[in-house]
Amino acid sequence: METRDSLNELERLIYARNVLLPGVGEAGQLRLMRSRVLLIGLGGLGSPVLYYLAAAGVGEIGIADGDSIEPSNLQRQILHGRPDIGLRKVDSAARTVARLNPDVRLRPCGEITPSNVLQTIAQYDFIIEATDNYRSKFLINDACAVGGKPFSHAGATGMRAQTMTFVPGAGPCFRCVFEDEPEAGSYDTSDRVGILGSVAGAMGAIQATEALKYLLGIGNLLVGRLLTWDARTMAFREVQIPVNERCSACGQRSTGAGKG
Repeated sequence: METRDSLNELERLIYARNVLLPGVGEAGQLRLMRSRVLLIGLGGLGSPVLYYLAAAGVGEIGIADGDSIEPSNLQRQILHGRPDIGLRKVDSAARTVARLNPDVRLRPCGEITPSNVLQTIAQYDFIIEATDNYRSKFLINDACAVGGKPFSHAGATGMRAQTMTFVPGAGPCFRCVFEDEPEAGSYDTSDRVGILGSVAGAMGAIQATEALKYLLGIGNLLVGRLLTWDARTMAFREVQIPVNERCSACGQRSTGAGKG
């Protein structure tokens, strides 16, 4: 990736509000432009994530989603529109981002599987898990714990949502909290109970914020803290989560629990 020591004139105009932030400046913006983020999932969570990472000027974004666009996606998956129905989500997303910020390099990564997950995440500085099923969530979590990669988790169903951030060695992982994949049919899913699109969007915006904070080295991340939101009552709750030393993913690797 190209290394530069200054922004050009157009970039100074585009990213002026980033540069003004304490702890960012031009050096921080250049850091974002050299950064690589992998976004897994281009749905209700991943749509705002990709918009905000691209708008912020993250240099390279890997996008992974094996699905095509269906009419029921459009209520919340704002990367895509009616003309995109039937297209692969990665193709629709690439078209959207090209209009927003053509300087961002998008790298379609295909579907993330047990056989390729470790090799794929190794190429990125931060991983965002924006999937809609527990199998993928545990797969990504376990790979990040093994591969030593920071990542943001989020989930949303109905009018409730949650998010947390994992940084290797600094706090608990997703499996510390939820331990094992639940049996199919034992939990609510959006195709059974619905989902308010803006709820998923708000969590995606938080995930993008966590990624940008990590890349810039500013602020306090949601490490060791599970943030939950009930949109019906507009109540946010923060749950302190310790490392589970018996965790099969990160228990033998985490040190300094709760210091994130």
